[in-house]
Amino acid sequence: MFHTHIAVQTADFDVSEELRLLRAADARIGAVCSFVGTVRDRNDGSSVASMELEHYPGMTEKSIAEMVEAARQRFDIYGARVIHRVGLLAPQDQIVLVAVSSAHRGESFTACEFLMDYLKTQAPFWKKEDTPDGARWVDARVADDAAMARWN
Repeated sequence: MFHTHIAVQTADFDVSEELRLLRAADARIGAVCSFVGTVRDRNDGSSVASMELEHYPGMTEKSIAEMVEAARQRFDIYGARVIHRVGLLAPQDQIVLVAVSSAHRGESFTACEFLMDYLKTQAPFWKKEDTPDGARWVDARVADDAAMARWN
């Protein structure tokens, strides 16, 4: 049985609780890999006072669910939890959690990285930073695109 949870939300999340829920009642699990992304106070040489994230409700969740299913088919994993925050965030706030369970660490590490690369480049989110020079929209970085390209 594959356990999945996908949420796009304004509220913060509790990493310990999310990992507990991922592991709950599945004795097959021998490994859990997780990644937490946070808001930095600098980007592209400018200070960042805040970041605002927008999404397309319904479409974003469906897109993430499709990528989780692709990860399930590609890697030997038992479950995944993906939480992505939207709204106004400040430096050091948590933005994203990707957690993956499997029997062994290698599959969990690889699937977690695959899902993060997808979220950074393909998921329908829009980010706007508040900097000393005014607000600016953030484009995907070339390095993120290169990371995603290796999965094809």
